[in-house]
Amino acid sequence: MPSPPVESDKNLQTIDDLFKIGGLVRTRRKSGPGITSRLRKMRQNAAAKEELALPAPVPALSEDGVGLLQIPGWRDRKTIGSWLWHGFSTRLGGVSRAYCGENAPGELNLGFTAADDREVVVRNRRLLVEAVTGDKTTPLVTLRQFHSNLVRTAVAGDANRERPWKADGVITAEPGLLVAIQTADCIPILVADRKRRVVAAFHAGWRGTVKRIVELGIGKMRLEFGSRPEDLIAAIGPGVGQCCYAVGEEVISEFESQFSYACELFREVYDSDPIRKRYPMLFLTQRAPGHSLIGPARHLDLIEANRRQLLDAGLKASAISVTGGCTSCHTNLFFSHRASQGHAGRMMSVIGIRGKASR
Repeated sequence: MPSPPVESDKNLQTIDDLFKIGGLVRTRRKSGPGITSRLRKMRQNAAAKEELALPAPVPALSEDGVGLLQIPGWRDRKTIGSWLWHGFSTRLGGVSRAYCGENAPGELNLGFTAADDREVVVRNRRLLVEAVTGDKTTPLVTLRQFHSNLVRTAVAGDANRERPWKADGVITAEPGLLVAIQTADCIPILVADRKRRVVAAFHAGWRGTVKRIVELGIGKMRLEFGSRPEDLIAAIGPGVGQCCYAVGEEVISEFESQFSYACELFREVYDSDPIRKRYPMLFLTQRAPGHSLIGPARHLDLIEANRRQLLDAGLKASAISVTGGCTSCHTNLFFSHRASQGHAGRMMSVIGIRGKASR
């Protein structure tokens, strides 16, 4: 016969119930150092990098050669395409020479990075705006991003601010302008309200994802504009894939502290280094399992993490689109901070509501 619950068990149950309301979970790690149940779950789904690699999407090229990724259903002029602007840039097109080879064509760096000339970036931004809206004079609202969960509401005048807002998400209901976030591995998410015609863009690295920027941003759309989750559609743009995103214990612990499904976002990935395959004895160590510096790395699926947040915010699975493409794998198509050891340009993800003149 089971023993009756003690007082401490009842207290823990109360805490667990409160955590569940907030979407959190209490760490229940009982084992000592070594292979924990968490690691065992990762290892059950262990994979080689090639198994997780995302195929490269095929961008459309504008008349000026700007490579742009768009969601097919969002371009249909008979539906939301009649009022919606959107696009995920690539590195294709543009006039920047800061990150390409000597004989390569110019590239579409859209960030004011230290290695590039400001006027060149301004020209690139005009090329992107024209590719998306057909008019290079369309105002563009950008942000000073810092891996937060801060979301701003923008109006046309914000495009002329001397210093952009410091935030990682932006929402607007004002026609005739584009709102944008910049990435070079982090995950860009675009959201549109089909009924109330409100749009948003979010920048989600691992820190922003842990801070629930997507869920908080959609909450802001609901609070300020009356958006309903069932009316929202979302697109997740290109970012670093699980194939290339190795993380440490700090990141795993942060996700475990926030999401009950955290273990489903991580997998152990085995290095397919041909030398290691041919000479495995060279890479053996005497350390206990789970403590060796050499071995499979733990990789995070940031794209799935943000898709789960969209679902938790109330969106239907059928309303969420994913462009595909790993920025670290496909450096011929995307800028990647990781793959280039920090020497990278920036891409932009933009969304907006068509102005009256462009209808």
